[in-house]
Amino acid sequence: MTNSLILTAGAALVLAACVHTTPPQYIAMPGSTARPFSAAVIANGMIYLAGQLGIDSSGKVAPGGIGPETKAALENVRALLAQQGATMSDVVKCTVMLADIQEWGAMNTVYMTFFPKNPPARSAFGTSGLALGGRVEIECMAAVPEKK
Repeated sequence: MTNSLILTAGAALVLAACVHTTPPQYIAMPGSTARPFSAAVIANGMIYLAGQLGIDSSGKVAPGGIGPETKAALENVRALLAQQGATMSDVVKCTVMLADIQEWGAMNTVYMTFFPKNPPARSAFGTSGLALGGRVEIECMAAVPEKK
């Protein structure tokens, strides 16, 4: 064997050892209504949350507009993370969808209170509408916390 072939084979073995082979874990949506998506999926050391609307436990949009809806959406994110043993500090990326991009500032005021230190990377954009007539939907990705 040549040195380059040995190095290539060695590199392939190292990469193969780094590949996470645990199958994804799918967390079902709560409630009795069947939906075509999971509330969260855990895969390769990450927790991927479905977009969260600003709804209360009865499934109704929080009254009062963008501020209360943003708070409710992020409380829903926090609750889903807690079910997996994670916190808002484990969040590494969020995507915020707004029914009206003009409400970005009001959303951001509430959003910042949930991430006072080390805020995650984020994207935000306006849409032509959201489910249930909501003003905001927030999708997050978080690192699975290390077990202590």
